[in-house]
Amino acid sequence: MVFGFSRGASKQHPHNSAQDDDRSSLRTVKNAAPPGYAAAAAAADDDDNNEKELDSKKSIDVAYEDVLDDDFLKENERWPTAEEEATWVRQADHVPRRAFLIIVTEFCERFTYYGVSGIFQNYIQNGYKVPNSNPGAIDGGKQMATGLGNFFQFWCYITPIFAAIIADQWWGKYKTILVFAIVYLVGDLILTLTSLPSSIRHGGALPGLVISMIIIGLGTGGIKSNVSPMVAEQYQRSRPFVRRLKNGKEILIDRETTIQSIFNWFYWAINVGSLSAIATSELEHNVDFWPAYLLPTLMFVVCIVVFWLGRSQYVRSPPTGSILVVAFQCLFAGLKQSRKAKKAGHVIVDDQGKKVGWMEYAKPSNMMIEEDGAAKPVVWNDSFVDELHRTLRACKVFLFFPVYWLCYGQITNNLVSQAGEMNSGSVPNDIMQNIDPLFLIVFIPIFDKLFYPGLRRCGLVIGPVMRIFIGFLLAAVAMAYAAIVQHLIYNSGPHYDHPGSDHNDISAAIQIPAYAFIAWSEIFASITGLEYAYTRAPHNMKSIVMSIFLFTNCGGAILAFAFNPISADPRLVENFAIAAGLMGGFAFLFFFCFFKYDRKDKQTSNC
Repeated sequence: MVFGFSRGASKQHPHNSAQDDDRSSLRTVKNAAPPGYAAAAAAADDDDNNEKELDSKKSIDVAYEDVLDDDFLKENERWPTAEEEATWVRQADHVPRRAFLIIVTEFCERFTYYGVSGIFQNYIQNGYKVPNSNPGAIDGGKQMATGLGNFFQFWCYITPIFAAIIADQWWGKYKTILVFAIVYLVGDLILTLTSLPSSIRHGGALPGLVISMIIIGLGTGGIKSNVSPMVAEQYQRSRPFVRRLKNGKEILIDRETTIQSIFNWFYWAINVGSLSAIATSELEHNVDFWPAYLLPTLMFVVCIVVFWLGRSQYVRSPPTGSILVVAFQCLFAGLKQSRKAKKAGHVIVDDQGKKVGWMEYAKPSNMMIEEDGAAKPVVWNDSFVDELHRTLRACKVFLFFPVYWLCYGQITNNLVSQAGEMNSGSVPNDIMQNIDPLFLIVFIPIFDKLFYPGLRRCGLVIGPVMRIFIGFLLAAVAMAYAAIVQHLIYNSGPHYDHPGSDHNDISAAIQIPAYAFIAWSEIFASITGLEYAYTRAPHNMKSIVMSIFLFTNCGGAILAFAFNPISADPRLVENFAIAAGLMGGFAFLFFFCFFKYDRKDKQTSNC
């Protein structure tokens, strides 16, 4: 790990009372550095001392992780030797209590989100109180339901970018989440009120739905881009360390492994919350839509209260102001300096004699002297350029996720419609989609506590790129299976390939494997994507990078719009088959492009 400090900036990382309380129980080891870190720390100090003449107001904190917390150990802890760090199995630390408050907040928010959106397909597609039909309100048909559902997904995943900029530059994550949560609640109230029987009968359901979709999309965007980085920030240990257990055994605690575990449990809470769609589906079928929307609205009030109550316990990273501007300035400087260096014949090579990339020329240590004989002053240092390069590399990985989200999005629209064309007995068709979170609730703890630790004990560590590749393949299998199921539906009577709002004589239970494959794909691809977005982002750009990862959902929604003409009977077999083929092809293309990243990351972590 490389520690970079801003020019003229203080090394003291901003912290709040929660952090002070934590540190009161720690013993300081200010003069002790773990093996391999002394040279980096000394170089950082020299760099800081040599650059005090720069204006501190223009400086920017570019440390990848919190530096202050590296200098502390708790009782029964010590720094590992170089041999221990290289050979011992790395294990996850305990999740901080304050992180669980944020996980509970996310559970409540996802309870609300999936509770309202899980019944959108029926709400839009079917008519109100039509005998012998699935429940509905707007009577817009399957294509309108799928189209509006795709719009909602698109909107919910484009708004995180704006919210991330607000959080990272002005408000900070805590305030941004709180303000946008209130906006979210307004959208829930509008949706609940316009789903009352009198509003539906007077044509208020559709405009009310569109307005609430826009407002809820704003609210969820403000939460999405900030809540996952904030939960990971609650873990403040950066260096690997050895902990002695009560039985005398010593284990190596690793930050990367801990962050992976935190995101596993974060995603587990998301899926527990998503089971709210079961309750709202039962309410829409047995009572009406307005109580189905009222329940998640009330839960969101609990969400805001829980998050507010933890305000004094959270570790909060302050907004950084001009981080995006500085990033663009750095990229522009790299392009400009590389062109200037080539013209002057000043080519930089690495230790192996290979030419370096253009971003290396943005480093102050590599910049050419200006005509007046002085180096051009900049507000970043070499470490910031390294971290920005790491961020861009992560964003290239994200380019392949839109096809994955296209497949994942079938859960909430076409697979719901598919279930409505089969015999599900007394089970509402839109409850079937909850098989996916049920699988995740069972398998996430198994993967976190048994599967991944078991592989590590055998000396096998599945890197992020390999995990994402496996997830993509599983998503392709899920779509291929859904195509087979749809083919079986069309070959079953009495309605064959034009079932409409009725169902054919085929059991909806055969859908279960499709949801299982999607769930397993999420463990490998979606959770890893969250982890990758956080760990590969500079400290001051975590919300922005997370929002870029979430933005890939918009790409999935745009692709889904292109699939709209074949998202209806009798062409749904084509819909699923093409999605499967795209996902399978992109999976292997992804692996071909990025399989070397895992090896590079492993080499970096061992430096």
